[in-house]
Amino acid sequence: MADIEEKTDRYEDLLAEALSAATVAPPAGTPMADAAAECEEMARSYLDDGRHFRSEGDLVNALASFSYGHAWLDAGARIGLFDVPTDGHLFTV
Repeated sequence: MADIEEKTDRYEDLLAEALSAATVAPPAGTPMADAAAECEEMARSYLDDGRHFRSEGDLVNALASFSYGHAWLDAGARIGLFDVPTDGHLFTV
């Protein structure tokens, strides 16, 4: 079983890599593009929050933040808000 420090590292890397790989799919200026931007902002905010919690030594909340951030991206990808790689480990699409 992975310890919390290793798991937190893994989830932080996963979220950061997923943010880099996801691109907004709907055309700019549409309500769906606005929704994608909001999902991306939430994911970035959770990445920032997780890094803050980690710097404070709070690995439980850091891991939760990284997990929630990735969930925002993954859900957005599943409903077509993001173009994402379909192979590999970043998304469940």
